Amino acid sequence: MKKTFNSTKNIFLTVISLFMLGLVVGCSSDDDGPINTDDDGDPQGEIIIKSGILTQDETWTAENIYVLDGKVVVNENVTLTIEPGTIIKGEQGQETLASALIVDQGAKLIAEGTANRPIIFTSILDNIQVGQTWGTNLNVEDNGLWGGIIILGKAPISVSGDVLTAQIEGIPANEPFGQYGGTVSNDNSGILRYVSIRHGGITIGQDNEINGLTLGGVGSGTIIEHIEIVENKDDGIEWFGGTVNASNLLVWDCCNAGCVDDQAYS
Repeated sequence: MKKTFNSTKNIFLTVISLFMLGLVVGCSSDDDGPINTDDDGDPQGEIIIKSGILTQDETWTAENIYVLDGKVVVNENVTLTIEPGTIIKGEQGQETLASALIVDQGAKLIAEGTANRPIIFTSILDNIQVGQTWGTNLNVEDNGLWGGIIILGKAPISVSGDVLTAQIEGIPANEPFGQYGGTVSNDNSGILRYVSIRHGGITIGQDNEINGLTLGGVGSGTIIEHIEIVENKDDGIEWFGGTVNASNLLVWDCCNAGCVDDQAYS
């Protein structure tokens, strides 16, 4: 089912399923918050630091924890595959040092979790361990601790001037990545299914934070289903044009908006 929003950037909270990732999650900061349903028996795996541009296909596996040290970019013609149950943590760092996973135009992210084994993006400060679905030390006040996920496609956008592409917010114009938009309506940036994004939205400049999930010109060939955004400092999900379908989205306790569309998302 395609999510449609008013092109005037109306803002509202989207809660399609209250049983996202097998948990009952409240929609108000007055609730007790998400509950860790795991036992403490599984040890933490190897810590693998990732940084810079990924120039060849990679697979991230669930027995390890991956740390985003600054911006990690999936380069054009490269596929990053993330196994169900994998935990990815973003390092601290303000402005140009903010950590984020960026899927550039022409790249793919294949992140297919399951209801019982979601793929989890969270902060380096989160004490969540391999095999768990929730840590125990962060709460609803803990947001803006890292960046988020930015996916950039080649689907149409609507911006001022006689141009087909633009530079996504959250990435400085002097970076060698960050362009989005084009003419490929069915562009395919990969699969996101059963993915939880937590404690992000770090500030990169005055009145400029990274969304939990940013979709810039993402095409309808991309699959986005069963996505949870928890305790993000900026918007939960923002569409900048594009044609991607999205279903079963849950945004909980974000400081700004739940779901926002812009630039003629269709």
